[in-house]
Amino acid sequence: MAPVIHPPTRPGGRQDPRIILYHQTHYIDGKTYVSLLPLLKTSSRRITHLILAAVHLNAIPGEITLNDHPFAHPSFDPLWDELTTLKDEGIKVLFMLGGAAQGTFTRLDTPDPATFEAYYAPLKELIEIYAPHGIDLDVEEPMSLTGIVRLIDRLKADFGAGFIITLAPVAAALQGGGNISGFSYEALEAARGASVSWYNTQFYCGWGSLENTGGYEAVVRRGWRPEKVVAGIVTNGRNGAGWVGMETLQTVLMELVEMFPGFGGVMGWEYFNGLPGDVGKPWEWAENVGMAVECGVALADALVEER
Repeated sequence: MAPVIHPPTRPGGRQDPRIILYHQTHYIDGKTYVSLLPLLKTSSRRITHLILAAVHLNAIPGEITLNDHPFAHPSFDPLWDELTTLKDEGIKVLFMLGGAAQGTFTRLDTPDPATFEAYYAPLKELIEIYAPHGIDLDVEEPMSLTGIVRLIDRLKADFGAGFIITLAPVAAALQGGGNISGFSYEALEAARGASVSWYNTQFYCGWGSLENTGGYEAVVRRGWRPEKVVAGIVTNGRNGAGWVGMETLQTVLMELVEMFPGFGGVMGWEYFNGLPGDVGKPWEWAENVGMAVECGVALADALVEER
């Protein structure tokens, strides 16, 4: 296995940018399993986090699926084995809750405590069984601030301070614009910012682009701390609007790492067809992004030392 490449010491206490991949398509055409293990063989900086998508709470309490099947479905057997290997190699694994499929957060956003427990308790049990390092709350339906705060508070109470909680707002939601989650992310940060590790900000699907640094800069100018904002992109134009070619993306990432000492990192949706390798070599996306981040870190640290 290739070693994880990290500078031994970062000048000025700067944090390393995160490199994050979502993984929802586990089989190509329902037949060919998409292995995650090549991600461990990249020659440059590895991904730091993998987010497994998508966990859905269905209408009947306790009926929870990973995409279309229960967690115990035999098609997931190789996936659970590989995720254990990734964990052993130091990669943090999170579950993504919600997403485009509606209903999960509507069911949790209830004024009735008994109804909340009916849906939450089975989710808690699954987290205990499969032991992810955290959960990504991808709220793509209306939810109240009270409801999301209650969910975050329960997750922290049940799984401890080290349990990672992230959210996935569209870029406009952190720029003072449109929002598909219902609640204000600024209000959430004010109320529970200490409990939210970072925001996987979607600069795609009509909500922005990373063809230059402008969209990320707009978020920071709004008052968001760079270390809390991960720049999210699609890894392939077939995964949504706003795709940026690798050469441009590498340039923008190096600039962002240099511009913002606490740059939160980059996230890709999703793994299985990431370019330039596409479905044959999807890990090449991570390898190319890792090289860009590595170069940006080296340049940024050199500038700090010169000062």
